[in-house]
Amino acid sequence: MNAIFASEISAAFAKVIDMKDTYTNGHSERVAKYTAMIAKEMGYDEETVEKYYRIGLLHDVGKVGIPKAVLNKPGKLTDEEYDVIKEHTTKGHEVLKDISAVPELAVGALSHHERHDGKGYPNGLSGNDIPEVARIIAVADSFDAMYSDRQYRKQMDFEKVLSIIREVSGTQLNPEVVDAFFRLVDKGEIRAVEARETAGNESLPD
Repeated sequence: MNAIFASEISAAFAKVIDMKDTYTNGHSERVAKYTAMIAKEMGYDEETVEKYYRIGLLHDVGKVGIPKAVLNKPGKLTDEEYDVIKEHTTKGHEVLKDISAVPELAVGALSHHERHDGKGYPNGLSGNDIPEVARIIAVADSFDAMYSDRQYRKQMDFEKVLSIIREVSGTQLNPEVVDAFFRLVDKGEIRAVEARETAGNESLPD
């Protein structure tokens, strides 16, 4: 598949996802850009960085299959509603699994809510059993989820977000990926902003 065409298709799908989820407009693109930035900082080659960007764009594609009343509920979710939300990982995998040109698209959608300590979903993977791209998306997704407005709360303070990410390194999030994230923060490539900008010069999970 032509790389430009693949990127355009991924971007189009990402816009569809964000149209469904009123409160996360731009989330997919921001997560993709953070994912690419972290991957580059970790030393991945340019081709892999671009591939991981596309995978990041579609990490939430399964949300298209989640009822909007649950997805955009302004209050606290019930246990049953949270179980429905968690289905976006397996639904995303089902949508993407037959795209043979980029098989990891499905992996990113399925595994980005797995935790380093094995307490994530849907399969309870831990450590290095979690696919590389999903480990990176998890950090990017967690950062953007906290550092943007959600249906249940306003954007959190930048320093508070950084503090939480430090706290969950080694439990929720992969420590090597977190270290790369903080190198980007130290270099000013991920930084506090006064208002939401395009990802890549701004800057827990769903």
